[in-house]
Amino acid sequence: MKVENASGLILRTRPLTETSLIVHWLTPELGRLATVAKGARRPKSPFAGKLDLFYAGDFSFSRSRSSDLHNLREVKLHATHGAIREDIAKLQQAAYAAQFVEQATETETPLPEIYRLVQQFLQLLCAENPAPQNIFAFELKLLRELGLEPDFADARLTPGAKKIVAAMLDGGMTGSARLKLSAAQVDELRDWLHGFLIFHLERLPRGRAAALAAGG
Repeated sequence: MKVENASGLILRTRPLTETSLIVHWLTPELGRLATVAKGARRPKSPFAGKLDLFYAGDFSFSRSRSSDLHNLREVKLHATHGAIREDIAKLQQAAYAAQFVEQATETETPLPEIYRLVQQFLQLLCAENPAPQNIFAFELKLLRELGLEPDFADARLTPGAKKIVAAMLDGGMTGSARLKLSAAQVDELRDWLHGFLIFHLERLPRGRAAALAAGG
């Protein structure tokens, strides 16, 4: 059976059996895909310490001929983004971003720009304090990559909020995190994007309220 190689981030894991895990990856070339890590829950597994939320690295897998669950063979870690798991607020924001990507994208479709955006978002969370603007900037940039960028120029937003949206779309994640938003502007952007997300995605990605509260 042919072995394929990829680089990726772990978006989600869940038990399959008493000894095995299902690992959901985000990769640039292959998009989202799921692998089975056989024996990963055993103490002496070669996967021990290598499979956790938001870990990043190179991995190899054998593609299944009968399902969309492929057989994970090896993992070489590059980064663990450990600071995220040390802060519940950062973890809630990262989990929301992962949920958004899973809801809004198709499996096994190349997603190089979205992969890069998620990388930048995780790096931001490791380096900066959680804040609502982290979520707003991620949402706006992801919507742009999906071809759903809001037309904020004609939106019912105050001039100050429009400037913030423009800065988030045109600048980097770090710059967005350091923008100063008033409580009124946070509420304004939260509600505006809430309606936009429901209109285009039919339902909010799970965890948005917790992610925004975590950054408040």
